[in-house]
Amino acid sequence: MLTGTIVVAQNNPEPKKKTDWSKVDLGKRSADHFMIQFGYNGWAGAPDSINNKGFSRTFNVYLMFDFPFKTNPRLSVGIGPGIGSDNMYFDETTITINNRRNIEFNRDTITQYKKYKLNTTYLEVPVELRWSANPANMNKGFKFAIGAKVGTLLDAKTKGKVDLDADGNGGYIEKIKAKQVFNGTRLAAIARVGYGNLTVFGTYAITEFFKEGQGPQGMRPFSIGLTLSGL
Repeated sequence: MLTGTIVVAQNNPEPKKKTDWSKVDLGKRSADHFMIQFGYNGWAGAPDSINNKGFSRTFNVYLMFDFPFKTNPRLSVGIGPGIGSDNMYFDETTITINNRRNIEFNRDTITQYKKYKLNTTYLEVPVELRWSANPANMNKGFKFAIGAKVGTLLDAKTKGKVDLDADGNGGYIEKIKAKQVFNGTRLAAIARVGYGNLTVFGTYAITEFFKEGQGPQGMRPFSIGLTLSGL
């Protein structure tokens, strides 16, 4: 009788080596450059009596500086100055912003406007905490960022392209500038998520749009759109 032991060979895969992120070569990482955003702009908390129309939009341009963490460059902090511009469009409405007491939204069915908008422009500084799946090449890979931006109001104006007014005139632009009813400082929460150079962004204002007692209270601008950036 033959006796013995049968040995079964097992192929044990080698454990994956953990990446030492502190030694990742960042030579091809995107340099500091512009971040461009375009999207939809809205007002949270606006009363139903305000008659918006069409695609109100936001356009932002920032020069961002990126500071990767030395121990883990997948994480970084981004900061930089820029300009944020919001355009809100209206239908059968005129807005009085140069009244020192408060802003007025007036129903106007007599004047025919091709376009009528309220524009606000801010000097802003966004600050982002960023994460990237491919820190060596920020132009590729999944990424997201959260943070905040603070800004100061540079300009506020209404602009209407008049087709026909009550006197039968038309073909001219009506523009009024005034900042006194608006909150001069804007603080907003920001977030981005996407892949490579293209991300989806969202913002929500923490501060109210109008000064206390000078406009509808509880109104906070928000926006959502696309960002073009390698960071």
